[in-house]
Amino acid sequence: MISKLPGAILRASLVVILITLPSLVVPQYGSDGLIVMLLVAFSAAVFVLVEYAALSPSFVEFRSAPPLNRLRFAAFFLCVYVLSLIGLSGISTNAMARLVGLVAGHMGEFTDMPFSPVRNFLMVLPDDMPRQQSQLLRDFAGMAYLMSLLMVGIFLVLLQMRRWPKRRESFNVWINLPRFDPTASGDVVARLNRDSTVNVILGFLLPFLAPVVLKFMSLLTGPIVLDELHTMIWVVAIWAFGPASILMRGIALNRVAALIHKERKRAYKQAVSDGMLPA
Repeated sequence: MISKLPGAILRASLVVILITLPSLVVPQYGSDGLIVMLLVAFSAAVFVLVEYAALSPSFVEFRSAPPLNRLRFAAFFLCVYVLSLIGLSGISTNAMARLVGLVAGHMGEFTDMPFSPVRNFLMVLPDDMPRQQSQLLRDFAGMAYLMSLLMVGIFLVLLQMRRWPKRRESFNVWINLPRFDPTASGDVVARLNRDSTVNVILGFLLPFLAPVVLKFMSLLTGPIVLDELHTMIWVVAIWAFGPASILMRGIALNRVAALIHKERKRAYKQAVSDGMLPA
């Protein structure tokens, strides 16, 4: 546990920076909002510290199978920072923020097409929302969605380059999949492949389905209000990267299932060559 503590502290510190990042780039919080943000950051930091310092995992998957979690965190961190710069571009003369805002405007126009996830996301907005605010949300959604696709693409490339999970290192199912019970009924490989398929389908469909569900809920509870810049940043970032993260989890589970299947075949061939099983 002591050897894991420095890494856990570093990860907890990065989580605090991530949660406070929008308010650092675009300071708009009042005293109450600042207290809530610090409380959330502290709670998240404690959770990450306990999870990564403990010998026995409880929730975080693929804890010892880089670069999956590192890539997801780095991409989400970059997305939140970029969205914060886009928000800053409308209220500041900062050159970098203006440049990012200009690029985001083009990305928003490019992705705002019929039946696209971005167009579906904009369906949630109330009809009386100011045009400038709706365009800002469009730019947010277009940039965030493209960055999430880029994250998935980089992960697929890394899978091939690094042959993840690494063959020369053992893959501990208990450490990396703490919520998966290998001793439960059913074949492990079949269950992993089933979970993989479900996650991949959800990862593809959620960017389209989530806005539809929210639109239906707004008809029952009233229009969804997204008039605060920091709230807009977090809603769009989670909308884009939540499904992408689920999609990556599905791909990872499929690779784990393939790894276990190969190890089974290798063990069977070894047992046959040793005369322990009939050929």
